[in-house]
Amino acid sequence: MKAQGNTNVTKVKICGLTREEDVEASVSAGADAIGLVFVSGSRRNLSIPQARELIHRVPAFVTVVGLFLDASNEFVSQVLAEVPIDLIQFHGRESADFCAQFNQRYIKAVSVENISSVAVAENQYSGSAALLLDSHSPGQLGGTGEVFDWSRIRPADEPMTSKPLILAGGLNPENVASAVREIRPWGVDVSSGVESSPGKKDAGKIRRFVAAAKSVI
Repeated sequence: MKAQGNTNVTKVKICGLTREEDVEASVSAGADAIGLVFVSGSRRNLSIPQARELIHRVPAFVTVVGLFLDASNEFVSQVLAEVPIDLIQFHGRESADFCAQFNQRYIKAVSVENISSVAVAENQYSGSAALLLDSHSPGQLGGTGEVFDWSRIRPADEPMTSKPLILAGGLNPENVASAVREIRPWGVDVSSGVESSPGKKDAGKIRRFVAAAKSVI
């Protein structure tokens, strides 16, 4: 994780944004990235017109991430053609070939069972820009607020992977500093942990989360 020689401040992504005020709150708090969900059935799902409206609120140097879950290549291609997304996040059972076909940088979510899960994913998704470690099972969307056992991936003296690792799953303003201190991830990803209700973010929680995550050096 940060054992890879990275001493930068932890990167923060606020995911599952559905309202303009939540985008503005995330940007104002200092988030490095925002996540837009394109998953039918999710309470945070966006239409293409909704996503385009939200992106108008995103300034330069804030990364826009589009999240997909076992979507068809036609749907992913349509979204990419109509929405200015900087980075794709695949959250399902997508193969490495599927992820790579869009010629765009991507993150692959990994369901963490033990430390070997990371090594297997790194080998399988060698073309990914980062791996996102979550508590969800393959084919299920995150945002459940469930925390996985961080001891499964506690870093040793040698880095377990050369890939940047993003920690997700059950993070909130109260536990994110401890998570960063213990795991030393490249970045953290939060959705339900900064919400007042599903799909509606709480500006105060966002500020506290970002501040706590970035407080650990």
